[in-house]
Amino acid sequence: MNGGANYIQHLNNLLNPKNEDEVDDDDVTSTGCSINPSHIGPPKKKANENDSETITNQKANSKDIWDDNEVLDDVDIDDSLDPREQPEYELKFSQNISSEDVFLQMGQKNASTASCENLTVKIKLPATTMNDVELQVMDTFLDLRSPKYKLALYLPHKVDSKNGKAQWNKDKEELNITLRVQREYDFLNM
Repeated sequence: MNGGANYIQHLNNLLNPKNEDEVDDDDVTSTGCSINPSHIGPPKKKANENDSETITNQKANSKDIWDDNEVLDDVDIDDSLDPREQPEYELKFSQNISSEDVFLQMGQKNASTASCENLTVKIKLPATTMNDVELQVMDTFLDLRSPKYKLALYLPHKVDSKNGKAQWNKDKEELNITLRVQREYDFLNM
């Protein structure tokens, strides 16, 4: 078997010619074989253990719940210097049910939000009129602005932003926005 080790050593020398001043600790000696097929090819760079330990320590010590690549970048809202306050709001899910669902329980709907078709956002805007409100709804984001209030809200589910419905309740000074929830497997809840 010593002949096999010599062949590997010669092949390694052909692929990686050494300078005369380099000394290799893994050379084959006459007493034994310390070379194997992993020694063939260019020399492997030694990884700096401190770099990998630093990265793992940063991840372990970090209290972040998301990585930078998981944060949505489609909305650019920089309101850190905006003095307007956030209004009180409430999110409610609703279902379209029929008598078959209620009395006969023939449908596949349940009480969870997975079976809900609509998302209603109720926003209380005291001392505000309907003409003062600016509303922009995107598939995953709702942006409301008025002279006294601002609301930048990521929605819990993707919605149909083009076919929503907004109603202003003048008595309660409240804006009700109803949006149709869109899910990938919505056909299962019908």
